[in-house]
Amino acid sequence: MTATKPDSSPAQVDERQARAVAEAARESEWRRPSFGKELYLGRLRLDLVHPYPRPDADARATGEEFLDKLRAYCATIDAQRIEREECIPDEVMRDLKELGALGMKIPQAYGGLGLSQVYYNRALTLVGSVSPAIGALLSAHQSIGVPQPVKMFGTEEQKRAYLPRCATSDISAFLLTEPDVGSDPARLQATATPSEDGAAYLLDGVKLWTTNGVVADLLVVMARVPKSEEHRGGITAFVVEGTSEGITVENRNRFMGLRGLENGVTRFHQVRVPAANMIGREGQGLKVALSTLNTGRLSLPAMCVGAGKWATKVSREWARERVQWGRPVGKHEEIAKKISFIAATSYAMEAMLELSGQLADDERNDIRIEAAIAKLWASEMAYTVADELVQVRGGRGFETAESLTARGERGVPAEQALRDLRINRIFEGSTEIMHLLIAREAVDAHLAVAGDIIDPEADKADKARALARAGGFYATWLPTLVAGRGQVPSAFTEFGPLAEHLRFVERASRKLARSTFYGMSRWQGRLETKQGFLARVVDIGAELFAMSSVVLRAHSDREEHPERGQGAYELADTFCRQSRLRVDTLFEALWANTDDVDGKLARRVMNDHYTWLEEGIIDPSGSGPLIAAVEPGPSNKENVHRTMG
Repeated sequence: MTATKPDSSPAQVDERQARAVAEAARESEWRRPSFGKELYLGRLRLDLVHPYPRPDADARATGEEFLDKLRAYCATIDAQRIEREECIPDEVMRDLKELGALGMKIPQAYGGLGLSQVYYNRALTLVGSVSPAIGALLSAHQSIGVPQPVKMFGTEEQKRAYLPRCATSDISAFLLTEPDVGSDPARLQATATPSEDGAAYLLDGVKLWTTNGVVADLLVVMARVPKSEEHRGGITAFVVEGTSEGITVENRNRFMGLRGLENGVTRFHQVRVPAANMIGREGQGLKVALSTLNTGRLSLPAMCVGAGKWATKVSREWARERVQWGRPVGKHEEIAKKISFIAATSYAMEAMLELSGQLADDERNDIRIEAAIAKLWASEMAYTVADELVQVRGGRGFETAESLTARGERGVPAEQALRDLRINRIFEGSTEIMHLLIAREAVDAHLAVAGDIIDPEADKADKARALARAGGFYATWLPTLVAGRGQVPSAFTEFGPLAEHLRFVERASRKLARSTFYGMSRWQGRLETKQGFLARVVDIGAELFAMSSVVLRAHSDREEHPERGQGAYELADTFCRQSRLRVDTLFEALWANTDDVDGKLARRVMNDHYTWLEEGIIDPSGSGPLIAAVEPGPSNKENVHRTMG
């Protein structure tokens, strides 16, 4: 094997090194405009998103034809069987393959359906409304599995070799997370050691939470190539055959929700992977992963939309049928507020998803912020929607569908929806990580001009030059935040009664940019540690994006579907009123909060100052390490790989 230079163990990297790895993989250039980024800079650029974009005729014809077939098939799926048996039946997978569901996003030239992003999202919305487990399998397969990174970064030979298989027969999985490595890729420990002849790499390591990993035929694996004279090294992406010698699926993980999810622990021991299977270049693995996720993240809000639409239907039917105190429960104010929130939020989620999806299809805008916001906001709001649905249903919301059916009632799986949706706040970037990711992009303009000012390692000359650049930038930018169209009563009148909400968005956008500047001035280099402040900045921007999306969608719906125009305006107006209250609360909390005392208390809790608080209980999980020590090497466990027909 090639000799390698000594490296520090990935497990020993400090915070600065970890940030450097993440920053190096980040796409730092903005080659195309971004509506979301402009919002954080205090500019409501409606010209980037208005008129509300819609699919062209070809995309619509192809997409609707497939949706008709998929809808008819999904109506035959026994979703409760999947929940009960905790797996997707082989015959269901065979049928989905025959329909072409594995190749929805794969170009027709490589055997796929070539659906647009908008129609792919709609297909996932449809499938996810029946079985989120099936939606997760299809999404993981083609949103982040082999098809997407190969389509974006693969060679023509790789596309011809793998895309037709993925479109028709082979299930794929994406393997990045490890037992001790989640959102901190700098600590990645799986290795890909070049062979002596340079023709292959030998993979060693363990991957955790490998969605589809239990049934996958093809894997995208992220592993660290050791640096040497011949190799640049770094985290690198590989396509790996699931049947390769040395791969063991050690465990099929089970969760509180998505009980049909084929998710496991996969071990690699001296797995030989041809050098031709590398995606991109050595050291480009994280860039491949992050670029894949830019649009891949839209699959989660697609399934959130499905849950919201279903919750709207169930709450409408139940609130009208269930009578308490002499009238339907939906006519009681507290329940009415919940129904209003469910319906208005579902409309807004769909508006945000469709807008982001069409922006991805049109390829005129950079959508990394929009896709990240859609994932963050929809996953949080959909979970709240499901929680409110359970409350509207009362005891029947807490009871399982199987138990309801056994008693002779309609088996409404409200509690399952709550369990299934919970993972979306963690999947593909937890809410906390999404806050940091979006915040990094939102304050990018500030960091670009203030870089050496806040860099503790910069010398006085560098700081002086940076200070001059910053002065020029802020002298030009800050005056634009003082006044805008949001203060003009006649602005945005083309949107009728919804114009006032766009004026609010414009004013709030400028206020948000000013607030970010004040935070930068106050904390400077420490701003990146003020995660509570940054999270609120991000959440305000997310609400403003949601409001913009829903106003544009309602305006478009009124023009394209006059029969639903009044209803669309009512939904949009109600949503915006609810959202504005949330925005006002978030603005107030930017400066009046308990972040500092929370941090102090948390540190004291972790230092065992309050263990007396835990007296009087028994911990059923016992004691011992919370994270198992996992070493690379051959597995002693049985391979639990399940073969689908």
